[in-house]
Amino acid sequence: MLNIGGLNEGVVIDHIQAGGAMKIYEYLNLEKLDCSVAIIKNAKSNKMGKKDIIKIEGPFDIDLNVLGVLDHKITINIIRDNEIVEKKKLSLPETVTGIIKCKNPRCITSIEQELPHSFKLTDREKRIYRCIYCESKFKGK
Repeated sequence: MLNIGGLNEGVVIDHIQAGGAMKIYEYLNLEKLDCSVAIIKNAKSNKMGKKDIIKIEGPFDIDLNVLGVLDHKITINIIRDNEIVEKKKLSLPETVTGIIKCKNPRCITSIEQELPHSFKLTDREKRIYRCIYCESKFKGK
């Protein structure tokens, strides 16, 4: 059994679909944080078979709800004084900017590179987002 040291203070992003941790690492720009980040890939999971986990040490200010767009099964554990003080299930944000990209080659975001990719939630139950510029659909996992 792999043992990664406990966190005194920080966040554990748990129940990430196996193989998905690096995508989340990139989306959250964790390389820009000046703290320890541990990525555990293919950890054994009773619920999922295999899962990825990301542990981030120290306090940081990132809106983690955007992860619900990528994978709604992710859970967030907030750690203080070596204890889990809060467990969060992710809720889908109404709008998402810079997380998912519009795949429509005719969308203005393909031509105007500096325009942010923004999506609006149009169907919460099916986790469907639509590009605010061209209405192209993105379906979350």
